[in-house]
Amino acid sequence: MNTATRLSGFVLGLAAVFGAAYGVGQLAGPVNVLAADHDSEGAGHGVDVRAEGDTGRAAGPVGHGEGEAGHLPGGLLVSDRGYTLVPVDAPPGEFAFRITGPDGRPVTGYDVSHDERMHLIVARRDLSGFRHVHPELAADGTWRIASPLDSPGVWRAFADFTPTGGAPLTLGVDVTVPGALTERGLPAPASSATVDGYTVTLAGTPRPGHSTTLTLTVNRDGAPVTDLEPYLGAYGHLVALRRGDLAYLHVHPEGAPGDGRTAPGPQVSFATEFPSAGTYRLYLDFRHRGVVRTAEFTVRVGDPGAAAAPADEHATPGTEDGHGSPGHGHD
Repeated sequence: MNTATRLSGFVLGLAAVFGAAYGVGQLAGPVNVLAADHDSEGAGHGVDVRAEGDTGRAAGPVGHGEGEAGHLPGGLLVSDRGYTLVPVDAPPGEFAFRITGPDGRPVTGYDVSHDERMHLIVARRDLSGFRHVHPELAADGTWRIASPLDSPGVWRAFADFTPTGGAPLTLGVDVTVPGALTERGLPAPASSATVDGYTVTLAGTPRPGHSTTLTLTVNRDGAPVTDLEPYLGAYGHLVALRRGDLAYLHVHPEGAPGDGRTAPGPQVSFATEFPSAGTYRLYLDFRHRGVVRTAEFTVRVGDPGAAAAPADEHATPGTEDGHGSPGHGHD
């Protein structure tokens, strides 16, 4: 993509989304990559990068422990616990950012989590265009990757990482890609999705504030896939985004490859906890025959009238027509 991007933070109405006021979070101040102290060498590409007015205090993803605001999901803040996501100017077709630590300097030490030191997840604010990629870290603390932002619109970029000696964090910032915007409607809830000839069915009815097991079953050409390949240390990788504020839930399946009890398909089960009622978009990454694909689902949590999965959360679902999307690139 040769179009420069302009990044800006959104003011999020968390009180309306959560149904209660969670308070106003704190930022480290506007982030402008045109300023010399962020990226003096990169100025001149026409990129104006700011992060302003995010609210709430973001905790880590589900299952990642407690933080200053353990009652909130991750990805709602550009800055939390002294760490700040700082997008920096980059050549056309490249996306770059740094994480600065409590001392204000770029972080260069990261723990490996799920086979990677950094997980970069992006999605448009209409919950289309999901991408999960893994940038490369330079010696100066800058993460770089070919831009995953492939169409005009407002995107949310999530940096999911664990700084060495610190707690896991997910920070987020809005990214505006200029151009003619075509808003895409959210597909209706369905228990089945198709991608590249694979059919994935979803079982489990989540309740807000309660732990729920979601089981996804992968079939190809009507036959169960029993030879899923490990991806990021598991047989599946699940991200959930809440419609509206794009609160971020990042969960991994029960069991692990090689543990002697977890089969490589066709079922992959996840222990999940949705923080509130609402509409969520689920993105399941799985690898088979060397290719990572993404199956997508719309789920309404706390809506007894919505079409959900079978009542038995551990039953093997049947094949249904449903919504899906073409395979997404992964790096």
